Amino acid sequence: MSIRDIQNEIIRLKKEKDICILAHCYQSPEILEVADFTGDSFALSVSASKVENKTVIMCGVRFMAETCKILSPEKTVILSNSIAGCPMAEMMDKELIEQVKKQYPDYTVVAYINTTSELKTVCDVCVTSSSALKICSKLENDNILFIPDCNLGDWIAKQLPEKNFKLLNGGCPTHARMTEETVKKAKALHPDALLLVHPECQPEVVAHADYVGSTTGIMNFAEKSEEKEFIIGTENSIVTHLQMSCPGKDFYPLSKDCICSNMKATSLIDVLNCCKGVGGEEINLDEETRVKAKACIDKMIELG
Repeated sequence: MSIRDIQNEIIRLKKEKDICILAHCYQSPEILEVADFTGDSFALSVSASKVENKTVIMCGVRFMAETCKILSPEKTVILSNSIAGCPMAEMMDKELIEQVKKQYPDYTVVAYINTTSELKTVCDVCVTSSSALKICSKLENDNILFIPDCNLGDWIAKQLPEKNFKLLNGGCPTHARMTEETVKKAKALHPDALLLVHPECQPEVVAHADYVGSTTGIMNFAEKSEEKEFIIGTENSIVTHLQMSCPGKDFYPLSKDCICSNMKATSLIDVLNCCKGVGGEEINLDEETRVKAKACIDKMIELG
């Protein structure tokens, strides 16, 4: 079968079986083309909660599928490839953070969306990369324990000097591969290009950026900008997507090594098998965990 044949079969099956397909924007173009919704992780889960489809396939990583299940407990949620995890989400567990909370009892625990559902149960509020600054600025408590990404936390802390941030040593190993030396080499090759980076990058990388924002934010900035050249400091699939959506502009990866193997674990055949009912992994959460994890997501929505 050709790629087009597989895509056509997926489209036929998802209509026949009442399936909604979600694809994170780090997925390959052939998967994005068959998805009903594409974008960042939390936005995908919100979109899934608003559709009538009984079954949802998440083409992403495990914590994203868990978030989808938290918001849509009545739906069957399938993770397209069971080995697609997230190293950052798995760096810290519930027991560790419970111990840290005992050391800092007067701190509000802010959890990045890139955390497990179990870890969210002991956190006060959840944030996304695009909402983190706004949410943290609205917290009444000036003492904030931000987990798990110390790079995102550092970026927020520098913009909110009135707040007292406590950061733990965690983050995205994919974005951590990019260094200040990487930036210097890329700028030397493309001196006229704007540098757009994700706040999961190291502080010394972020310091050189012309724009810092979520994956969707980076794409929106590049598409709307009048500039013609951009260095992209996030997962390299975004370079491909921008090259396709903005053919009159040039996009360069900040590092050829900024590739997330977990996102790349999902193939078009995986999606096909999920639609056939013979692939993927159904995500199930016990109700106590789901409700407690949802509380910190609800707080995020409450704060805007």
